[in-house]
Amino acid sequence: MRRALLLIPTLYLALGAVGLALGQSKPLAVARPTLVGYFPQWGLYDDQPYVVKDLISPGGKAPLVDQINYAQGFVTNGHCSVADPNADLNFAFTALQSVNGVADSSSQPFRGHLHQLQLLKRRFPHIRILISLEGRGSDFAFDAQPENREAFVASCVDIFVKGHLAPGIDAPGLFDGIDVDWEFPHEPDAANFQALLREFRRQMDAVRPGLKLTIAVGHTPHMYPGTDAAAVASLVDQVGVMTYDFIGPWSDTTGLLAPLSASAEFRGGTVERSIAAWQAAGIPTLKLLMGVPFYAYGWHQVPEEANGLFQEGTGIHGDRPYRYIQTLLDHSTVYRDPVSRAPWLFDGDTFWTYEDPVSVAYKADFARDQGLGGLMIWELGEDDGSATLLRSAHRALNGLSLQNSSSPLKTVSVPQ
Repeated sequence: MRRALLLIPTLYLALGAVGLALGQSKPLAVARPTLVGYFPQWGLYDDQPYVVKDLISPGGKAPLVDQINYAQGFVTNGHCSVADPNADLNFAFTALQSVNGVADSSSQPFRGHLHQLQLLKRRFPHIRILISLEGRGSDFAFDAQPENREAFVASCVDIFVKGHLAPGIDAPGLFDGIDVDWEFPHEPDAANFQALLREFRRQMDAVRPGLKLTIAVGHTPHMYPGTDAAAVASLVDQVGVMTYDFIGPWSDTTGLLAPLSASAEFRGGTVERSIAAWQAAGIPTLKLLMGVPFYAYGWHQVPEEANGLFQEGTGIHGDRPYRYIQTLLDHSTVYRDPVSRAPWLFDGDTFWTYEDPVSVAYKADFARDQGLGGLMIWELGEDDGSATLLRSAHRALNGLSLQNSSSPLKTVSVPQ
């Protein structure tokens, strides 16, 4: 996804049109935006395994989300496949790890994360679960060729929509749709990208009308040269914009991971500019999901000038989850940009850019006020055990914003 949908309510459209006709600058927000979270398949292998049961544990996330995108299904060798048979189908969860409190038996054919998702769906039938298809851009480009397209899509539909997960393992109805994460179609692939989505739409509708087809896209339409964004949007239910990674440890200087907005003089990328660019490209506002990262990037050997922001430093390899950042709060100072509300953490040497409950609520407020389709969280396993960030997003989307932070912090202006 970074390492690596919304069915539009008729009333929402009608009232939004009325608002525009009356000269209002944005549609009337009469429906709560959708809260989408990606579930990490690889969480099973963490030092502290992240499993489906964690979605319903104390402080759990399932009651808060509307949709779970399961990451991931593989796209390779001209067809779809289960990405990790051990994690998805075979792993035997203990009673303590299982959604229903019953241990998996070695004799039962269907185990793993996907069986746990099936149990979760029975307990929370309101949740929609999608499979996120991920793979190399070259594989997607091959699969989208006219001679390969129909058979490739048929394999994805057969496994994940019809539920033929493996010989002897059938779970029809487990997935409510497909999320396509092609990073990124080159200009010669533009027409095939659109045609691939049209084929997904055709075959999915033939199985069960109402299945969701969604895509994840980069933070600018310029990453999709030659693509007719409006035509693509007409085929899908949601367009999840990866509005993060505007800076990271690949840069020699520190910065803000995913600032919502900035002063006019600021030259870097922002979420607001990214969303505006996709709107201008023809994506309906109600189909846009704002991406929100639940992870942090860091640098060390950072000088103290400007409290570490936009200073030279040595990037720290990889990312860290929000729960890790919480362990640093007592030994660092939290600073906040007054324009974007984005926080950063600095102890005089090490700098971290991340999201916290204040910035997440601010973004959710923006999404709600602007009539966006909702938020897209990457990813659920990086929140803390109390679902602090997800709860902040959920409250704000429901109009219960976190107005003030009780955490000690310094609000400072971002240098231009």
